[in-house]
Amino acid sequence: MSAEPTHPGPVRHHDRGIQLAGFTRRVLVVCPRCGGRALVMPRHCLPEPRHLRFEPRRLTCGGCGAVAEWTAGQRGGGLVGAVPGGTEDPFFRRPLWLQTRCAGRILWAYDEEHVDALAAYVGARLRIRHASPTLGMFARLPAWMKSADRREEVLAGLTTLRALAGRTAPADRSDAAHERGDRPRHHGSLLFRGGPY
Repeated sequence: MSAEPTHPGPVRHHDRGIQLAGFTRRVLVVCPRCGGRALVMPRHCLPEPRHLRFEPRRLTCGGCGAVAEWTAGQRGGGLVGAVPGGTEDPFFRRPLWLQTRCAGRILWAYDEEHVDALAAYVGARLRIRHASPTLGMFARLPAWMKSADRREEVLAGLTTLRALAGRTAPADRSDAAHERGDRPRHHGSLLFRGGPY
């Protein structure tokens, strides 16, 4: 007789090929001034089409009122954009608010939508790959997150992240959310443009 899982999830998960950059519309970070929860969002001042890695961003903190602006750098005729990944936000390089220790590593997410997507993938018993899996976020997850042996542990960590998303005070900050500077790449994405952006 097998026990019921503590985190029942969908039986099947279809990978739609979404990239990690697709979850950067809203990023919860540690405020540089007060240490509470701050929000990084696009400024929406660009004409369509928008490219998430290059779109100007604003960091705002509801606790202390801190505000900061980010714009993509320029190199010749191109824009140098952010590269997502790691436990820092790709724009301001602030520690992510949603971090927790899990399976001897750090489990992180950008926001609640990202947590939900990870939970749906990890909790699924059958995972259907995208036709082009090398570009998608799920294909690039570390092996420890994909392992069936770690499923319950990772789902418990994601539940912790979901609860942390509702907290805002500096005292609520996870002990895992500290300055590490573990960005995966030092260069940015490059977008060549034909005119003003």
